[in-house]
Amino acid sequence: MSADQDRDLDRRIWALAIPALGAIAAEPLYNLVDTAIVGHLGRQQLDSLAIATTALMLAGWLSIVLVAAAPLLAQLLGAQHAVLTGAVSYLRISAVGVPFLYVSYAGNGHLIGLADIRTPLRIAVAANLLNVALEVALVYGVRWGLDGSAWGTVAAQLVAALAYGAASRRAAIRVARPGRPQMITLLQAGHQLTVRTIALGVVPLTTTAVAARLGPVALGAQQIAMRVWYLLSISLDALAVPAQFYVSTALGAGDPQAARHTARRSVRLGLIAGAALALLTAALALVVPGAFTHDPAIQHQATVALLVSALTQPLAALAFVLDGLILGISDYRAMRRAMLLSIFAYAPMAALVLRFHGLGLPGIWIALGLWLAARSALLGRRWLTAAP
Repeated sequence: MSADQDRDLDRRIWALAIPALGAIAAEPLYNLVDTAIVGHLGRQQLDSLAIATTALMLAGWLSIVLVAAAPLLAQLLGAQHAVLTGAVSYLRISAVGVPFLYVSYAGNGHLIGLADIRTPLRIAVAANLLNVALEVALVYGVRWGLDGSAWGTVAAQLVAALAYGAASRRAAIRVARPGRPQMITLLQAGHQLTVRTIALGVVPLTTTAVAARLGPVALGAQQIAMRVWYLLSISLDALAVPAQFYVSTALGAGDPQAARHTARRSVRLGLIAGAALALLTAALALVVPGAFTHDPAIQHQATVALLVSALTQPLAALAFVLDGLILGISDYRAMRRAMLLSIFAYAPMAALVLRFHGLGLPGIWIALGLWLAARSALLGRRWLTAAP
């Protein structure tokens, strides 16, 4: 294709990706704000938050069970004494907001399915601004501490869920009742994606558990580094939306050449964005930790962790874009397999960090980099063999 056609496709990719970013980054922004506000309360509160937010990533979809299992989950992740108490309290309050969060996910998916990508962006921005205001008021004004941070996020999640519900009702369209074959296909795809999602949570969960066993300073620093890195890297997931949309559209129109061209441009843009975010992450590493805590030891380790994490940003970009491409060809089994197998690339290095604590947070981030590299390699191989 010509250079003009390439530029036009790039513009269309960004036109979908940028509005999608707001909805994708909503939850990571909640967590980042929590970390920034709670970090100034002290080392113990920051460590409690690290344990609680990690447990929520894996078990949040079972909010009722989460209330009962909070102490066990926190202990499994390495929480003890005051950190355990704070983590359990935060988890139990946050469980109230989990149903609202998943209403928001459903509403976001509904609106994007109707090609409305601006409404989710507006809702995400408004909810995050509300979250900041509420957390500052409850944590420092009312002096509820860590619990205030949790209640502020729950309130923002409730408002977002109501906004998505209202927007979805306004956008409602009549759809045909699905038949038995469609329901079977849907359930099969849902099972494969559920297994993939659970597998996706295993690595962050294990990472926090390992950091907790390195000590309270390492755990607090990892919380800061992970939240900053995750917010930046998950923004690259926005590129998966146009990759999936344009690939599936091209295949539906019987144009495999357009699908392959979209894949090449999406990967190229992803790697460019990943390299840019690597530089941004490295630059932020030198100044950002001080915004999250006054503890010099935590600041130092967070800076080191962020500098190493910067190297993984291009790998994250590649993994996210390839996710979108594989979704575009509806190969959910390949996505599940890649997520499960990539854990085996992560586990040996994580085990070494547990055995040799001197490897510290850089060792954890090397393990995460191996995980992302394995995901990218497996998904890339599948795309090359299955591409039309």
